[in-house]
Amino acid sequence: MNNINGISGQVRIMVTLDDIRQDITQLDQELLALLAKRKTLSIAVARAKQANPRPIRDHQREQDLLVALIQKGRVLGLDAQYVTRLYHTIIEDSVLSQQAYLQGLLNPEQQEPMTSVAYLGPRGSYSSLAARKYLARYKDQVVEVNCQNFREVLDSVESGRAAFGVLPIENTSSGSINEVYDVMQHTSLSIVGELTYPIEHCVLTAVPTDLSRIKTFYAHPQVFQQCSHYLSKLEGARHEICDSSSSAMMKVKELASPEAAAIGSADGGELYGLTVLAEQLANQKENYSRFIVVARKPIDVASQIPAKTTLIMSTSQKPGSLVEALLVLRNNSINMTKLESRPVQGNPWEEMFYLDVSANLQSAEMQAALVELTKITRYIKVLGCYPSEDVKPTAVPPVILG
Repeated sequence: MNNINGISGQVRIMVTLDDIRQDITQLDQELLALLAKRKTLSIAVARAKQANPRPIRDHQREQDLLVALIQKGRVLGLDAQYVTRLYHTIIEDSVLSQQAYLQGLLNPEQQEPMTSVAYLGPRGSYSSLAARKYLARYKDQVVEVNCQNFREVLDSVESGRAAFGVLPIENTSSGSINEVYDVMQHTSLSIVGELTYPIEHCVLTAVPTDLSRIKTFYAHPQVFQQCSHYLSKLEGARHEICDSSSSAMMKVKELASPEAAAIGSADGGELYGLTVLAEQLANQKENYSRFIVVARKPIDVASQIPAKTTLIMSTSQKPGSLVEALLVLRNNSINMTKLESRPVQGNPWEEMFYLDVSANLQSAEMQAALVELTKITRYIKVLGCYPSEDVKPTAVPPVILG
């Protein structure tokens, strides 16, 4: 950097904006190199935990580290909230990288650098963005298979046209996606992964316009449901249903009309050359969708990794049958995180129950529970056991943040 101090108080050499930007660019490159080095050390930690099995996360160690960093940051003039957000992201990446490493050792057949994935809609749909995010941690090259409906996603994987399928299963605003639960009743595929993806709905247009001029909005039905409060305030506009968010964007691009708009993500809109006209449309500002990843064969989950198991079951028609089944989980110290009921097609008034539990399928507790459940249910099937990618932020005592 050029010297900005005067010589004997008389000569000043001014630093230009370009000089400052060059220094920032250099510093950013150094930061990236340090983050890469930290990630390498995280994988070394995973190797050590493989040799001497211990859980991936040490919550006390994470909290102590974060508190020390916050205190050090204050000395350096950095805000506590800023340091916390930064290291929550770094810790999450470290946890997921270690999980991916251990899973790769346990399931070597899935370590080919290239793969294929099927999802709903063309490029730019939320499913496509979620698929890219999930597989980026595991694969170098991904061939994308666009599908028109959820059944086609499963068919593509079952037939071998795609190695993986990505399906949205629930949303924090609109709830469960029932159609996905229904098609999962009739598949031989296994759930091998999950991820949570932030859903940030925007009004997207192909030409300069104003909200008051929009006469037709194009979107997926779930999107209309998630943005119902916002859209109810726009009187006179029609809602045209599309198969996916990306289909809506393609339609608006094709129309190139100041009276047409799509609702979808800013990232997806950018792929189609659309402009954001309004954002933060969802009924709930914290709007996330949970996706499941399916494949033809189940996977094993390393014992050090937090795991989920998803199963479906049909209980007898006797009063208290469901309660009896759920007590089996409680008695085996298994925490249920999701319970969904769906009608059994062709059998009026009968229901199939979907359950997510926080347990590794190979654990003694889960195996014991399955033995008991098999005895008292009419039908039970494990849909998959997979790593939980819900990395909860490291807790920080409020007094530290204050």
